[in-house]
Formats: sequence, C-alpha cells, structure tokens
Amino acid sequence: MSLVNHLSSIICISKTLEEEINSISTKVCFTKGQIIINLNDRCDNLYFIEKGFLRGYYFDEDKEITNWFAQEKEFATCFYSFISSKPSFEIIQALEDSELIKLPYALLQNLYSKFPETERIGRIITENYYIKLEERILNLQFKTAKERYQKLSSTKPLILQRASLGQIASYLGITQETLSRIRAEM
Repeated sequence: MSLVNHLSSIICISKTLEEEINSISTKVCFTKGQIIINLNDRCDNLYFIEKGFLRGYYFDEDKEITNWFAQEKEFATCFYSFISSKPSFEIIQALEDSELIKLPYALLQNLYSKFPETERIGRIITENYYIKLEERILNLQFKTAKERYQKLSSTKPLILQRASLGQIASYLGITQETLSRIRAEM
C-alpha cells in the first residue's frame, strides 16, 4: 500500500495534497540487518513502511532491549529525536529487506502549514501511537509474561514469525528461557 493510499484511509486527500506528498517523500531501501538510525544520531525523518519489518531498540548496559516493531502500513521513527531534534537514544534496524517512504521533518512541517488537513492526519497518527504506547506500558506493568505473550500472539501474530526469539523476549520484558517455557506450555 502506498503512503498516499494509507493517508487517504484516514482523511480525504486532494489531488494537490497528493502531489505535494509525493514531491516531499522519497523511497529508500534497506537490507536485512541494516541500521537506519544509530544511537546518538539525530532522527530527521518519519518512515512509512511499504514493505519490510523494522524494530526500535536501545541498550541497557550491554543488553539489547527491543522497544517496538513496525511492519507494512505502519510508521516508524525515533519519536523523541524526531520531535525534539536531539540525538536518539534508540536504534532503528531493518529486520528484513525493507522499502520505506521517507518524510523529512522540515518538509513535513511545511506540509502542515500549507495544508491544514495534514495536521489532522498527524494528530490521528500520533493518537494511535500514544494508545499503543500506553497499552504497552500497561501490559508490562500489570500482565504476566504469559498474558503478554498471548496478547502479542493474538494481536500481532506476524511478529512471532518475523522477529528472533531474543528480540521477542526483550520486547515482552522476559528472558529467552521464560519465553521458551511459555511457548512449550501453549
């Protein structure tokens, strides 16, 4: 699905706005394992995933902690860095060969000024991101490891096929051994 088609599912996109979106966006490709944004880089782009699978992660001491996964028809960025223009504490990695549409921050801000309806799109995307973030926090705080795994397998089953066990375990806030035990029980 193209970026414009996806945005059209949120609000009505005029031909002029479609042309403007196409003029400010660029298709970029990354190979499996490639780092898109590295630690301490400034993240100046919002990415829409046309094809592929990404993860955001950070380090706690020497341990990788997966913070999020994103797949086709989803947006990805280091939100803290993207919004604040500060260095990222997060790393974005392509877990599969990926085709992304890149929207630079400055051009996106100009789009908001030029086409006020795009602010509505931005608000809806941000609200959806916030809801997912809050659900994730609540799951980590109040659900058992088994309940977190069951929720992931029912709401995002493709993640279980596309990410490594170590990445899934760190995303769920558990060890690989605990994840293996849960999977064996089910």
